[in-house]
Amino acid sequence: MSEPEKLYHPVSIGDLRVPGNLFLAPVAGYSDRAFRSICVENGAAFTYTEMVSAEALVRESGKTHALMSRAPNETAYAVQLFGGAPERVAEAARIVYETTDAECIDINAGCPVPKICKTGAGSSLTRDPERLFAITQATVRAIREAERERPESLRAQPMPITVKIRSGWDDATAWQAAADAAIAAGAAAVTLHPRTRSQGYEGTANWSLIAQLTAHARSAAPQIPIFGSGDLFSPEAARDMLKETGCDGVMFARGAMGNPFIFAQTRALLENGEYAEIPADIRLAAGWNELALLVKDAGERTACREMRKRFCAYSKGIDGGATLRTELVKAETIADYREIFVRRGLSFSEGSA
Repeated sequence: MSEPEKLYHPVSIGDLRVPGNLFLAPVAGYSDRAFRSICVENGAAFTYTEMVSAEALVRESGKTHALMSRAPNETAYAVQLFGGAPERVAEAARIVYETTDAECIDINAGCPVPKICKTGAGSSLTRDPERLFAITQATVRAIREAERERPESLRAQPMPITVKIRSGWDDATAWQAAADAAIAAGAAAVTLHPRTRSQGYEGTANWSLIAQLTAHARSAAPQIPIFGSGDLFSPEAARDMLKETGCDGVMFARGAMGNPFIFAQTRALLENGEYAEIPADIRLAAGWNELALLVKDAGERTACREMRKRFCAYSKGIDGGATLRTELVKAETIADYREIFVRRGLSFSEGSA
């Protein structure tokens, strides 16, 4: 960080210059382009797709390709891949390069879900740094080769490969070996979620490990930015992580669900020392906008079912929210949502969905 007193600042990931350091993390089942678009609209400087199966992508799954589309307002975004076989992840990365206009590829070495880990992907890579090295190296090489073969690419700079890890499998000791393996293999940035695989999302994220990784990287590979994730549910938490750990940027995951405003609020806090609360009608209006975007991508029935949980998140903290949520989880159509909002006397944007 060139100016340590400024907590909000641009970040370089390889040759990719990102204007700010507040990111939307790759959230499985949530970070589709509708939600990413809403987050960008509300201040996210960089976004990640939900994790994409390298195996499914290589096997030409149509649904997998749909996960990787850029949102219209994304100036830069990353596709996150998961897989346990170096050659398959590398092949999938090349497909991302050739069929999308994403600026970055991220390798998932943090997902704790058993069905992911048993394939040698996700958190299992934290206890197998040699495999993580092989996957990262193969992916970097595949992209560099693709760039040499397609010098006419419209990308403004070489595509960086980044890696997201956890602190370990069942003890928090593996993060350094995993980070070192990723960096040695050519990763342009590393993100640490400081929980172990066995913790899942329980307990408290150990931010001191982010501080240790940041200090370690500054000494061993000062050109590599370190990003932190975990327990970022408020602007104050993001500020504290940046201050306490010295990391270069933060990724909001669950903290952005139903609250895409957290990006703009955090920036305001970092730059001005305060931020405004978001009124209930503005929050719910963002939900309607997200529903409209999701309908375009997934169709009304699928979008409306998906938005049940998302509207429940948007409605947290508003008067009568608990009762409202019991109705929202039954909505099947836009008309159902409209009827619920009208009955509850809640405002919504008729033109949005």
